[in-house]
Amino acid sequence: MNEPVGLDAPGSPGGATSLVADAAPDAPPPEAAARPRRTRPGVDCIVAWGALLLLPVLLALAIALPWWQRLQALDADYERGVDQLYRYQRLVATLPGLRAALAREQSNEDFKAFYFNAETPALAGARLQSEVQEMVRAAGARPISTQILPTNEEEQPPRVRIRIQLQGTTDELLDVLHRIESAQPFLFVEQMSIRSTAPRAPRLRGRTIRRRLMPRNVGQLTVRLDIFGYALGGGA
Repeated sequence: MNEPVGLDAPGSPGGATSLVADAAPDAPPPEAAARPRRTRPGVDCIVAWGALLLLPVLLALAIALPWWQRLQALDADYERGVDQLYRYQRLVATLPGLRAALAREQSNEDFKAFYFNAETPALAGARLQSEVQEMVRAAGARPISTQILPTNEEEQPPRVRIRIQLQGTTDELLDVLHRIESAQPFLFVEQMSIRSTAPRAPRLRGRTIRRRLMPRNVGQLTVRLDIFGYALGGGA
């Protein structure tokens, strides 16, 4: 009986090798499976050179960015300074005209009528004191005390101030205030304090006993006024 050609007997060595070859024809050889993969040398060089070139760029940015921001802040400060300088120059340019206008007004007699024309603020204060006392007496009130208050040397024109304490009725007080308002030189009331001097009537058994003979100072007010005006120093 003839055996098939090309087939080895099952027990023969050749038959086992043929079966293994037929069962796994695509399997890699043992040497190829154990061999490690190799990267391309060109990629490693590109990464290394890129990192080497990027480091100086980052360093330059770290130095240049704060410096550029500082330059921008200095430019803004310079622009503001130039703008302020221009404004101050325009104001200084108007100073001669303002001085000339002030000199014209000071030489105006109508203008002088609104101010105390005295050599010093002390003399202006003495004049103010005398005029206010005359106003109080003309209104029918009674001046009690008068005091010249200190002046502020930094004020221009200087302001002269007095404090007067007077006694009178409500109508007399209104007359005094009207005279102060319409006076020349101009006068202004800075502070005013009013206190009634009428005594309280005694109470008996819950009822108030009214006296038949009213005291002389019933209806009188004690008033304290702080009054000021302005002076043209130096006899201007």
